[in-house]
Amino acid sequence: MEQANAADAERAETIAAELDAALGAPRQIDPISLRYPGFGLADAYKVAARLNARRGGRRVGRKIGFTNRTIWERYGVDGPMWGDVTDTTLIRLDEAGPVSLAPFLEPRIEPEVALKLAAVPQPGMDEAALRGCVAWFAPAFEIVHSVYPGWSFALADAAASNSLHGALLLGTPVPNEGDWPERLPELRLHLSKDGSVVEVGAGENVLGGPLSALRFLVEGLDAFGEPPLEIGEIITTGTLTDAWPLTPGAVFSAVYEGTPFAPIEARFA
Repeated sequence: MEQANAADAERAETIAAELDAALGAPRQIDPISLRYPGFGLADAYKVAARLNARRGGRRVGRKIGFTNRTIWERYGVDGPMWGDVTDTTLIRLDEAGPVSLAPFLEPRIEPEVALKLAAVPQPGMDEAALRGCVAWFAPAFEIVHSVYPGWSFALADAAASNSLHGALLLGTPVPNEGDWPERLPELRLHLSKDGSVVEVGAGENVLGGPLSALRFLVEGLDAFGEPPLEIGEIITTGTLTDAWPLTPGAVFSAVYEGTPFAPIEARFA
């Protein structure tokens, strides 16, 4: 058993080192699952922990990926995943100029709903109880990117690369007050590129709503023995639309109809 555990740890470290080198270059590599038969989610989260330790930064939250069930078939996945947001990947939009795409591989943009924890959510909580753990909600964009060519990978491959997280571009928070958060599943998201609407998404797309996505994360972290959430963490709950390709010079904006969120806009260089 000890030999097997040591071999698993060595493999995880080897894969993490390869991913770290590729992301740092940046350059793309073949999916891990094609080279390591049986590589699954449990293996992937062990790799991601080592990768994040190598890349540095203080964890300030988590991202949940592939919560939008409408795009699972398009990307060849069958469920969600999660990764870390750090103080090196969190960008506040009111302080940001054009965001450089140079560090990212085949980058895409995702409009999301983020939240900040005021209390520690526990496994078994329903959405109403989870809402009580939230200090505020905010509009956000996430930059995701793929170290694997052509966005072709298994779910475990994506999870191993810190769940494709590149950066979280955070809009202005709105306090968790009143009854509007209860209607987050009903929100309509209008995503525009260079002034023209390219897609309309919905809050219900992310596993039924942002708080349902948070519930998945709490239960999943517990099931995989991952570090639990902490007070103050910022959680981004998944894209309300497809992930749209990013190129230098693009300007993306999002309007969150049915919420008090101010519209957000991001420029890229």
